[in-house]
Amino acid sequence: MKKLRERKTVLVIGANGTTGQKVINILAQDSRYYAKGMVRKEEQKETIEIMGGTPVLGDLEEDFSHAFLDVDIVIFAAGAGGDTGPEKTILIDEDGAIKSIDLAKEHGVEKFIMLSAIGADNPSELDLDESMEVYYEAKRRADVHLKNSGLTYTIVRPGLLTNDEPTGKIRASQRLQDRDGEITRADVAEVLVQAIELDNLNNKAFEILNEVTEIKTSLIRL
Repeated sequence: MKKLRERKTVLVIGANGTTGQKVINILAQDSRYYAKGMVRKEEQKETIEIMGGTPVLGDLEEDFSHAFLDVDIVIFAAGAGGDTGPEKTILIDEDGAIKSIDLAKEHGVEKFIMLSAIGADNPSELDLDESMEVYYEAKRRADVHLKNSGLTYTIVRPGLLTNDEPTGKIRASQRLQDRDGEITRADVAEVLVQAIELDNLNNKAFEILNEVTEIKTSLIRL
């Protein structure tokens, strides 16, 4: 049994990515959490430390079970990126996510928060080229594995990501009728962190884009 702690330890997988770094930064400024960032390379550890997080080395293509020691919450924000081929996409976005889910269950993690993609529940409805078909199918299979894992989960499915300044405002729905639009990575990071404490998001998947409603208000309405 885990020892009860006042602050929750949140493991961010993919902590060196653009969104992952923003998640670490938010967590490190919140006294409710210890931010633990999993990175692949020794030289990436300093970035996590500067932001106030605790780095841990781990590679999704190898054994990274040690990263789950004393972890309460997992936020999976890793991705192979657009410059890699389909094989790497499957290794990271599908296989890596599935391994993370299984390890979280093995270590008794309270909640698993998945960064997915808008429309990943049914990629066949989307007009995708071949490379994006691989990506969306990987996301879909990882999401299905999480839903069937028995873990308490939240699946966040943002639309087109931008590096703009955060707006603090979104629209959210389990299935958006109008998927035209964008969302900043900073706002996505805020949604991922909000999902830790909002129990109404437990065992839900939802889509988000920037809009006019304050983030927490929009999420509470789901």
